[in-house]
Amino acid sequence: MKEQIEIIIPPEKLHDKEFLYSKAADALNLSLDEIKAVVQLRRSIDARRKLPVYRILTEVYVNESPELEEKIIYKTVKPGKKVIIVGFGPAGMFGALRLIELGIKPVIIERGKDVQARRRDLRAIQQDHIVNPNSNYCFGEGGAGTYSDGKLYTRSTKRGDVNKILKILVQHGATPDIMVDAHPHIGSNKLPDVVKAMRETILNCGGEIHFNSRVTNFIIKDEKAVGVVANENEYIGDAVILATGHSARDIYFLLHKHNIKIEPKPFAIGVRIEHPQELINKIQYHSKIKNPYLPAASYNLACDVRGRGVYSFCMCPGGIIVPAATAPGEIVVNGMSLSKRDSPFANSGFVATVNEKDYDKYQKDYPFNGLKLQQEIEQHSFELANNTQSAPAQRVTDFANGKFSQSLPKSSYIPGLTSASLHSELPDFIVTGLKKALRIFDKKMRGYFSEEAIIVATESRTSSPLRVLRGKENFMHPEISGLFPAGEGAGYAGGIVSAAIDGENCADAAAKYLLG
Repeated sequence: MKEQIEIIIPPEKLHDKEFLYSKAADALNLSLDEIKAVVQLRRSIDARRKLPVYRILTEVYVNESPELEEKIIYKTVKPGKKVIIVGFGPAGMFGALRLIELGIKPVIIERGKDVQARRRDLRAIQQDHIVNPNSNYCFGEGGAGTYSDGKLYTRSTKRGDVNKILKILVQHGATPDIMVDAHPHIGSNKLPDVVKAMRETILNCGGEIHFNSRVTNFIIKDEKAVGVVANENEYIGDAVILATGHSARDIYFLLHKHNIKIEPKPFAIGVRIEHPQELINKIQYHSKIKNPYLPAASYNLACDVRGRGVYSFCMCPGGIIVPAATAPGEIVVNGMSLSKRDSPFANSGFVATVNEKDYDKYQKDYPFNGLKLQQEIEQHSFELANNTQSAPAQRVTDFANGKFSQSLPKSSYIPGLTSASLHSELPDFIVTGLKKALRIFDKKMRGYFSEEAIIVATESRTSSPLRVLRGKENFMHPEISGLFPAGEGAGYAGGIVSAAIDGENCADAAAKYLLG
């Protein structure tokens, strides 16, 4: 027999197995000997009370033991059908693994480097302000998520099996805690090893991976996608999954050149906001001294300002701000955390939604208007930073009051900061939204509006400003057979897990297209 119950425990008892079993026995009015296993299904922190606690949804096995979780078996693919996958981020990676499950060979074309080699280019942008347009925080094995925390929280549960995605990550070395935490994450120090293990599974099962291979053309015959050109080499298959991520602007222009339909979509632009982690802990845990058994506190904020959404995005407790530009002459910032989340800083995207009225100064009906606005803001930030990666920044209080910051507090951003009047340099619609939201958020989290907080520009890659069209049922482009747009770059996902699910869905659709 098994019973599902919620158990409430203090933080210091989180890893005390004996305490957990005794709480289950007490709740069910049973002896401890009758409890054979307590399996955690869901775990979250309840900080609404003065002393925060963990709420754990459990499945308690009474006089019986749980069955062992079976691993997914990946077998070597046989010669036959193969699918070209452009991009080796979450959508491409999980799409490849799913194709192997289905017995179809994936051939992956990735413009960037493997996870180990990427580190040199990340160091170059951090320390020397040099941006490699093919290897950076966005491009390379594992995609943008590999070096931006590895947050795995998603709301897109209706699109596919979230637990399967998490299970695959655990099978390749991720901590089992991600299966139960309400807001799971792996950490940028651990995720590269997980990504490497997934790569090895793909290669061991007969898949191909070509790094340092930038796609420069599509091979289309009789309105069917059959391959791509990369580094002047042709890669021919039976279908193409396009999983290039939200920052591969050259791919959008290539699609447009081939008259492959794309369309504008909503996105968001703003800044990174950074506070001392100690301040966020104090606000969220209602105490000046944080319980050492509690993790760095996080938050999730949103409001409406005159019909425009303003919200926190990709919040990184105990994290750092990183330079995420994908081309020279622009500044883009993102956030990441290591697995321990022990940085003294907390940062989050702080963004306002963008709609077509915000870029109507550009050519009408041109699909790249939003992308042009995004690019223009990023390039202007680079100019404000004296043509370096020392990002423009401002104290939150000065931003709200329209004052230049004469000094800036310490920050996690390694390339350094340049004081700038962001209240007059960013577009008015962004400034208006962020200013009003600061006051609203401070009412929700007293102390959020703080002299110690800074904003750093620009957080502009929240999602793609474009969508590549596809069918709702077959996931295939309506005009080009065999072309399956996937993940964030195609405009159908937002984060590691949702992109991974979308990659699997496109792999299933490609298999159905090829095998019937």
